[in-house]
Amino acid sequence: MRDSRIGECLWREWTGEGYESSRDNTIIFYTDDHVDVEHDVVRRALASALQRDGSAVTLGQGYGAIEGATISQGYVGEVDGSREYYVCDEVGETLHGDSVDNLTPVTWVEVLVE
Repeated sequence: MRDSRIGECLWREWTGEGYESSRDNTIIFYTDDHVDVEHDVVRRALASALQRDGSAVTLGQGYGAIEGATISQGYVGEVDGSREYYVCDEVGETLHGDSVDNLTPVTWVEVLVE
């Protein structure tokens, strides 16, 4: 039977363009939409993602890592049909002046990995 916990696939590791780490030794996760990281389901899903990816050994360590995290919200989209996300402003323009398709609000969480 498949594990169907609420929020299971909410967070993914950021591999897109335009959002860079503000500190050394961090991992960046993101989720579609502007979410409240203090919400129980959102927080639990992120702690679980940190544990599954090996950034935290236990769920408790995952929760602890979230406490010191940097949280940002913004927008992303795809440029010229690419499957990769590019950071853009709220009207869909990237830093380089490209227009994105599929404008999507996102929340990034930058977690210190020790």
